[in-house]
Amino acid sequence: MIKKRKKEKFPSELRMDLVSDDWVIIAIKRARRPESFKKEKRIKEKISKKNCPFENNKILKKAVEKIEKPNGSWFVLSMPNDYPAFSKGKFFNERKIGPFRAMNGLGYQEIIITAGHERQMGQFSKNEIKMVIDMYQKRYLELVKRKFIKYVSIFHNHGKEAGATVEHPHSQIIAIPIIDPDLHGSLDGAEKFYRRHGKCVYCTMIKWALKDKKRIIYENDKFVVLCPFAPQVSFEIRIYPKAHWSNFEKMNEEDKKLFADAMQVALSKLYKGLDDPPYNFYFHTAPKDGGSCGEYENYHWHLNILPKTAISAGFELGVGIEISTIEPEKAAAFLRKQ
Repeated sequence: MIKKRKKEKFPSELRMDLVSDDWVIIAIKRARRPESFKKEKRIKEKISKKNCPFENNKILKKAVEKIEKPNGSWFVLSMPNDYPAFSKGKFFNERKIGPFRAMNGLGYQEIIITAGHERQMGQFSKNEIKMVIDMYQKRYLELVKRKFIKYVSIFHNHGKEAGATVEHPHSQIIAIPIIDPDLHGSLDGAEKFYRRHGKCVYCTMIKWALKDKKRIIYENDKFVVLCPFAPQVSFEIRIYPKAHWSNFEKMNEEDKKLFADAMQVALSKLYKGLDDPPYNFYFHTAPKDGGSCGEYENYHWHLNILPKTAISAGFELGVGIEISTIEPEKAAAFLRKQ
């Protein structure tokens, strides 16, 4: 009698990112229960509304753009960053320093602030998220026209562990004269995949995810919220347009409403499921002059949301392979229930 071999679940699984060709490790044997992430200790340094730098009338005087509620009070505004990493100027002053190159850090940096000191984006309504998206789009379209600018980065830090130096909810938008290395890698990966297979790598991943269903958290008519197959961190979430769109800033009103719906669901599920974890989110969109009429037509814009659920140690930093302690399929199943 021949005994059937039992299917052995290997204690870890290496998964490759289809865009970057980078590997990540899903540590199955070390895997944690989804509920355990909710019990993580958070660094909570409460700053009173009275001492908050964004809770005074000075920001209204500095505002370059405001979006108001129906009652006439402002809900979101954008103002110049008082301590910018990039500053406006007239000349790059490119130069060589020995074997190295350097130039002036030309650019523009703004802070996008929402009204209300205590409420985080995970607690916002869909209409409030929509107003924030409107501001992102307005400021993007304005800054991308400026001289020297090649890319406009939009990002949001929540929680001290995620780099938020001010507790009051705010995003940042930075217009820079270069394409950042992370996006550059994504653009290259998308282009290589298209040359090899004749189709968009992101559309390929989205099509499989919608068919497989295991990593889908939420979807509406135009957007899908999912946990990626090869996550950078545990509980990573990405929001993709289902159609092949290269540029986030080209969304119309209906698109923005549906994107706000998807974004609100994603952030609220993280807020509830992981008990208001620290996180970063950022947009990846085709650079200036990209899209259907430019050289980046094979790119597919999306939003990355990265909760801070672990600290990168020597292996991750030295080897460049991230270790996730929960399978994205289990993370998605947990978040779907929230």
